[in-house]
Amino acid sequence: MMTVKEVSRLTGVSVRTLQYYDQIGLLNPGTRTEAGYRLYDATTLETLQQILLFRELKFSLKEIAAILQNPHFDREKALEQQIELLTLQKRHLESLITLAENIRQTGGNTMDFTAFDTKKLDEYAAKAKQQWGATAAYQEYETKNAHETTQAQQENARALMALVAAFGHMQTKDPADPAVQAQVQKLQAFITEHYYTCTKEILHSLGQMYGAGGEFTANINAAGGPGAAEFARKAIERYCCG
Repeated sequence: MMTVKEVSRLTGVSVRTLQYYDQIGLLNPGTRTEAGYRLYDATTLETLQQILLFRELKFSLKEIAAILQNPHFDREKALEQQIELLTLQKRHLESLITLAENIRQTGGNTMDFTAFDTKKLDEYAAKAKQQWGATAAYQEYETKNAHETTQAQQENARALMALVAAFGHMQTKDPADPAVQAQVQKLQAFITEHYYTCTKEILHSLGQMYGAGGEFTANINAAGGPGAAEFARKAIERYCCG
């Protein structure tokens, strides 16, 4: 585990930025001390790497959040896209360097503007963004959150986490228990009201993500106690699949 200051020193990301990422629900600490200090584990640092790579590629924080929260997010595929985009950026910069050197050698008489053409880079970036964000659910999310304040978004994120974490206090019950299933319905209704229409298919994918390990699982277990995320997955699966 690393403190926020240690993560800042390791990554070069300011403490204020890390705190802001936590506030908007983009990068929550793996856990917190009893005094409330943020602690980051290896899984959270992996997510931070993803965020920083997307930021280098000029993705907005809103776009990054949508990508990372997509139930169908494929880390390996995202890395392939990032490598391709970074490679295109490298070629673009190399072309600009070559142009600048030619201008210096010729005294400014090189009338070549092809190095400024970013069409291929822009097209690939747009395609990558569209692949992760062009779903109907994402478009609905965009519409619902277009005019929400940062504070409202933070409150929604905290309320959503509380709904999922509540499954941790129900682990003495069977996942099929009416009270547990009612909590699943409440979760589904909240997502539909504040984010996007949460079909059973989407809810099932979210449940699988909650219990798959990694940052989501760690955050849920930190809020709801050990086993909360796995129990939530089981309850959601029972609700969606019968």
